[in-house]
Amino acid sequence: MSERETLEEELRSLTFSAGQLKLDLHDLAEDLPLDWERIPEVATRTHAAYARIADLREQLAALA
Repeated sequence: MSERETLEEELRSLTFSAGQLKLDLHDLAEDLPLDWERIPEVATRTHAAYARIADLREQLAALA
């Protein structure tokens, strides 16, 4: 598998996971004040996922 294919596969997988994290964060916001303690943890994971997506997109653009 080429570097490009590897990055694209990781991007696809991470995009799916990040979408689920986004929904989890949205659900937490809708259910406030319940589970408010989980907001920092879910927000941190969501932020990290989208930061990695941005990094992967930059790497793919550099390969083009």
